[in-house]
Amino acid sequence: MHLLRHLTERKQPVQFTRARPYHKNDNAHIENKNWTHIRQYLGYQRFEQQNLVEKLNELYTTEWNDFHNFFSVSVKLICKTRVGSQISKKHDDPKTPVQRLLESEHISKQTKVFLSQKFQQLDPFLLQEQMACKIKRIIKNVSKYNH
Repeated sequence: MHLLRHLTERKQPVQFTRARPYHKNDNAHIENKNWTHIRQYLGYQRFEQQNLVEKLNELYTTEWNDFHNFFSVSVKLICKTRVGSQISKKHDDPKTPVQRLLESEHISKQTKVFLSQKFQQLDPFLLQEQMACKIKRIIKNVSKYNH
């Protein structure tokens, strides 16, 4: 309800829909991302407490964001070809989101320098450790309210 009210009562309202038109199987793709990006770290608990919003936002905008953008690789689909009933997919090499930005011609040199410098300062093991501490505190709060 809060999200619906937020989207519809804005100065420029946003149409609230459950999925993209003519893409009825979108939910499976979203659930896949929920598993790799959310469920593996936070589990299946409900986060209904308002006081957790600030803690989760802080986690997402700091260590979580840096870890997933600088150190988590993904592949992009380049093309799909169909031969009869067989579909062959070709993917590019695994890269992090930041590597893709650094290779892009649409990103300014200044931004690329900033991202390169930030990457040099980050330690993936320290980021994971900091994420784990914050997640433990959040889960502890959720467990306290759910019992």
